[in-house]
Parts: sequence; C-alpha cells; structure tokens
Amino acid sequence: MPTAHLSDSRGAVVFGIVRPCSHRLTDGLKTEWMAHLCGLCLALRADHGQFARIVTNYDGLIVSVLTEAQSERTPAQRRTAGPCPLRAMRTAPVARGEGARLAAAVSLVLASAKIRDHVADGDGVLARGPVAAAARRIAGGWDRAGARSGSALGFDTAVLLEAVDRQAGLETLAGPGTPVLTVTEPTETATAAAFAHTAVLAGRPENAAPLAEAGRLFGRLAHLLDAVEDREADAASGAWNPLTATGTSLAEARRLADDALHGIRLALRDTHFVDDKLVHVLLVHELRTSVDRAFGTVTCAHQGYGAAQPPSYGNPQNPYRGGAPGPYGSNPYSGGPFGGGAGAPGGPGGTPPGPGGHQGRPPRRGFWAGCAVFIGLCCTCRLCCAKEYEGPWSRKKREGCCRDCDCPDCGCDC
Repeated sequence: MPTAHLSDSRGAVVFGIVRPCSHRLTDGLKTEWMAHLCGLCLALRADHGQFARIVTNYDGLIVSVLTEAQSERTPAQRRTAGPCPLRAMRTAPVARGEGARLAAAVSLVLASAKIRDHVADGDGVLARGPVAAAARRIAGGWDRAGARSGSALGFDTAVLLEAVDRQAGLETLAGPGTPVLTVTEPTETATAAAFAHTAVLAGRPENAAPLAEAGRLFGRLAHLLDAVEDREADAASGAWNPLTATGTSLAEARRLADDALHGIRLALRDTHFVDDKLVHVLLVHELRTSVDRAFGTVTCAHQGYGAAQPPSYGNPQNPYRGGAPGPYGSNPYSGGPFGGGAGAPGGPGGTPPGPGGHQGRPPRRGFWAGCAVFIGLCCTCRLCCAKEYEGPWSRKKREGCCRDCDCPDCGCDC
C-alpha cells in the first residue's frame, strides 16, 4: 500500500512516516500490521467507494491500531478478505470495526484538504480550469463523506478542516525568527483529535488525554520530518519550507524531533492498553527509525541500535512502566553532524548530490499523475514486493511493505 503524503511542506498533515521494516516485525505482528492496513483500505471502499482507496496510507492505520490496542480482542474484529493484487492475490485476515472506519474518515478528510491545496497552488494539470473544477468536486464529496462517517462515530471532522484552513494563514505570517512550532501547530491539533477519539471508541475515556498528547507530538514529527526531507528540493525549486522560512537549523529540528519521540514514549506510559505490542513497535521503534532516516543518520532501519535481543512481550503489564532507563535518557545525537551521515547526499550509501550541491530529486508529481502511477504500482505489486520504488506523488524512495529483508534482528532496550 502507498505512503500517501497528505501534505507537502506547505500543507497541514503528512501521513506516511511510519514504514515498518520486515525484520522488526515477527510473523504475528506483520500479520497484524497488514490486517490494519488492508482494513483501512477496505473501510474506505465500503464507506466511500473504490476511488477513495487511493488515500490509503501507512500512518492512517495507526488510528485503527490504537483503537484495537485499548480493547479486548473479539472475533468480530477480524474478517477474511478475498484475493487482492496488493497481497499477491492471497486472502488475508483484515481489521474491521470502528477503528478502521475512523481511520478511513480522517484519511479522507485530510486527502480532500490536500486536493484543495493543489488546486489553490495550480499544481500540474490542476492549473487547468476544467480539471480544477473536477478536483474541487471530488474534494467536496470527500469532505461530506468523511464528515458523515465521523459523525456516525461521534467524531467531528470540523476540527481537522479548521486546522487545515488555519495552516495557510500561519505560513503567510511566518518569517525568520518565528518559532517553527507555530507552523506545526495545526498538524498537531488535527492528529491529537484523531488519536484522542480512539479512547472514546474503545471505551477508555481515561486514555483520551495521554493519547491526545501522543497525537500532538506525532503530528509535530510528521510535519518536521517532511520539512527536513524536502528542504534541499524546496530550496532548489523555490517552494515554501517551514525550516527555511523560519530560519530553523537542522540541529534545532533534530532536537525538537528527539523531544517529540521522548514525549510520545511518556504519553504511552500513561495510557492503559490491553495489548500494546504493535503500538510499541510502531510508535517507539519505527518512529525513531523514521527520524534517523529523515536526518540521514542510518542507512538501514536496524543499524545503530546494538545487538541486544528483542524485547519479550509476555508480560501483560504496561512495558513503559519502570524497568531500565530507555534510549531517550540522553540525546545520542547532540553535537553530531546532521547533513553528512550515511544515507545523506554525498554520504556513504547516499545519492550523489545534484548541481549546486543539492540532492538530485525529481520534482513532485501532480495529484492525477500520481494517481496514475499509483495504479500502475498496484497492478504490478511493486508497492508490496519491491525492494525500492519511487513514491507515486512525492517521488521519494520507498520500500515495499512485504519485501524480503535479510537484516538481523535489532535490539530493544526499552
């Protein structure tokens, strides 16, 4: 399934930063992760039609994962889906229920906001009047459909739309010296609302506050990491970038990212889960890997974390409480270089720098061109099975979610 960037450096929310590597997931967790991913896709189809499935994204499924992690498992939470090209025409158990439907509603509303952003900017074919009018009709339909689904679940999607609408004004006013967190605030507000509502769906109102905090910091990370990854390309094209516009250095962005990681871990410590194994992998391990990947400090998801054995999840108690100090007790990156690590432009394992020292990244595709490429990737199963492919819209390098991985197991000290 694709990583759908529901915002670029100018938009409000970016989904797609959590992309698990197979070596980090046991067979059981990989099956669970795919169940939620396919569940989101099928919930979009069931509630909003086939075309809506193009907004399926990696991070949207976290809403479904959080809802289920707070609930007692029942047989009704799974069903067997028929063969699908994205699963190499295999059947599979998929998640269903209110968590998947909430994830679908949130993804749809934010995707509609992204379309309107492209139309306003006149990107690609959307600069043409008839195409822009058609895109606006699609966006309006998705807004209404997402609002209906959200309302049926007790979730008011207006908070998402209000946050998205506020983003443009904040970017217009931002300049050198403006705190970058002023620009990321709408993203934080939108994701906090979605995360908090999973506690309502699960019947765990005491979890709403810590999950809102986790969502707020997750949104901050999503916005910051997208800005870091696009910084060079935006500078080359003259596009607006929050780091460049506010004069925020990469060192400061890294500090903020590490603080957000630590804060998410603390918020999870205060959340009561019935089964948090997948939540722990996605929001502790994989999120940390996403930060390392964005700043070019590792070339593979497992490097740099030691050789200790993976954690045992046999203890039903919350693994965030007590125990040995976690990896965030001190910042291992303080004083380190953020631009020349492995995987960075010009660094070991990185892509050669382009003219003028910028990384040679092709321009983003427009919305409709990206949709066409996405369909091609689906039909050839590259989204699942390829070691590496080019993102349909962002054109960033991506990894197939079901690819083989020969990496050794990574350690976990938390």
